[in-house]
Amino acid sequence: MNDSAADIRNKPIRRVVIAGGGTAGWMAAAALSRTLGKVLDITLVESEEIGTVGVGEATIPTLVTFHRLLDIKEQEYMSAVKGTIKLGISFENWLQKGHRYIHSFGMSGKDHWSAGFQHFWQRGRELGIAGGYEDYCFELKAALQDKFAHLPRGGINYAYHMDASLYARFLRTLSQNAGAKRVEGKIVEVETDLESGYITALKLADGSLIEGDLFIDCTGFRALLIGKTLNVGFEDWSHWLFNDSALATQTTAVRDAVPYTRAIAGTAGWQWRIPLQHRVGNGIVYSSRYISDDEARQEFLSSLEGEMIKEPWPVRFRPGQRLKSWYKNCVALGLAGSFIEPLESTTIHLIQRGIVHLLRMFPQVISEPEVDQYNAQLASELEHVRDFVVLHYTLTERRDTPYWRAIAQMDIPPSLRHRIELFRETGSVYRVPDELFAENSWIQVMMGQGVMPKRHHPTADVMSREDLVRFLDEIKRTVDSQVNGLPSHQAYIDQYCPGPREPAPAGAA
Repeated sequence: MNDSAADIRNKPIRRVVIAGGGTAGWMAAAALSRTLGKVLDITLVESEEIGTVGVGEATIPTLVTFHRLLDIKEQEYMSAVKGTIKLGISFENWLQKGHRYIHSFGMSGKDHWSAGFQHFWQRGRELGIAGGYEDYCFELKAALQDKFAHLPRGGINYAYHMDASLYARFLRTLSQNAGAKRVEGKIVEVETDLESGYITALKLADGSLIEGDLFIDCTGFRALLIGKTLNVGFEDWSHWLFNDSALATQTTAVRDAVPYTRAIAGTAGWQWRIPLQHRVGNGIVYSSRYISDDEARQEFLSSLEGEMIKEPWPVRFRPGQRLKSWYKNCVALGLAGSFIEPLESTTIHLIQRGIVHLLRMFPQVISEPEVDQYNAQLASELEHVRDFVVLHYTLTERRDTPYWRAIAQMDIPPSLRHRIELFRETGSVYRVPDELFAENSWIQVMMGQGVMPKRHHPTADVMSREDLVRFLDEIKRTVDSQVNGLPSHQAYIDQYCPGPREPAPAGAA
C-alpha cells in the first residue's frame, strides 16, 4: 500500500456525504446533525427528478424511542405528518380465509420468572377457566375497540402511521436547522481512489463535485454507491420470501381511522391499508411468478375503498441483504442495503438500527474491526426479522391457489424451524438477546396462525385452580377497566395532533 492509499484510509472523518433523500437519507441527516453536527460537516445530495418509493407509512414502537433520542416533539411530528396511532397489525385471511388475529405491541398477562404468562393461560384453557389470549393484553383489546390515549409512565405501547413524503420533509427541516446542508443535483458518477478503492466524491450533472470522508448510500434499490460502484454483492432471499412486486396508491377515507394496520392476504400475496388523518395508504404486495401484473392490479383496484387520489405506482424489489452493509468508506442504509417486505413494518426500523449502530461506533478513522462488528450486528438483526416475516407464511393453512400451495412446500431457515418446534412442543419461546421482536410477538403470531403448545411449564401447575381463576380474572378486569377508560382513537387524534388543514380548492367559498 502506497502513501496515498494509507493517507485516505487513516484520514479523520470530518465530512459525511449522504447520497439520496427520502426517509432513509433524511433520517440519517437528522440523527447525525442532531448528535454530531458540531464536529461534522454533513451534506445530503438529492434530486427532485428522482422519486422515492414513498410507501413506508407504518412503523413499530422503536421509532417512538428514536424520536425521543433526537428530542423530536411528538405532537409537532404527528401533526406535520398527519399521523395516527398504531397498536398493532390485523392479519386477515392468513391462517385461512375469513380468519383474523391481531399482532399487538403489548404484553399479555404477567410472567413468572420461570415461565411466561402463556403457560398459565394454557393451563387455564385446559381447565376451561381462561378467555381468549387477547383478553389479557391491553393494547390488543384497545385496538379491537378502536381506542387510544397516552397513559402515565408509558403505560401503553404504540407506534405511528404517517405520510412518508411529509416525514422526509419534516426531517429535512429538522436537519437543516441543525446544520446539515442539502444539495440539489443528480449524481452522474461516483469517484473513487485508484489505490484504496475508497469513494472520494460524488460528481453531479452540473459538473460539481461533492467530496467527503464517509459516504452513506441512501439511493434506494439502485444502490449507486455500495452496489454499482463498490460492487458489494447481494444475498437473495426470494426462496423464502416469494413476493417481488408491489402496487401502491392513496384513497380518501370512508370511516374513522383505526389504530392498527391491516394486512389482508390475497391470491398471490397480500394488501396493506394504513389510515392517516387525511387519507388511507393502500398497497398490494405480490409474487410475479404466481400472478400477472394485470391480474394483481385488478385484484387490488377491485378491493379499494374510497376514491383513488393517485394513480397506482409500481415497485419492483428483490428480498435480501447486501453481503456487507458497510464496505470501505461507504455505509448502505434502507433499500440500498436490504429489503424485507413490509409485512411487519420493519423497513424504517432497519434504517433506524443502521443509523444507531453507526452513531454508537462512529469512527475517528475507519477501522476494519469496527466495520466487521457493524456488519455482523446488522446481518444478525436482519436475519431475525426475516425469520419473523417468513413465520407468517410458513404457518398458513391456505392451499387455495398455486402461490399458497408453493409456500406450503417451502423449506424454511433452520433457525426458524427450531423456534416453531420448540413452541409447539413446550410453549416456550427462544429469543436472541436484543433482537427486535419480543416473546409476546412470537406467541401472538404463532398462536394466531394455529400453533398451540402441546404442554405447559410445571410452574403453572403449582397454582391451585382457585388461585389461577383469581390470577386470570384480575388481569382481565384490569385490561377491561383500562380499555373502558380510553376515548376513541379518532377523537384522541383530532384533539391531540390535528394536521394542517388542506388548502381549499380554487374557487371554493
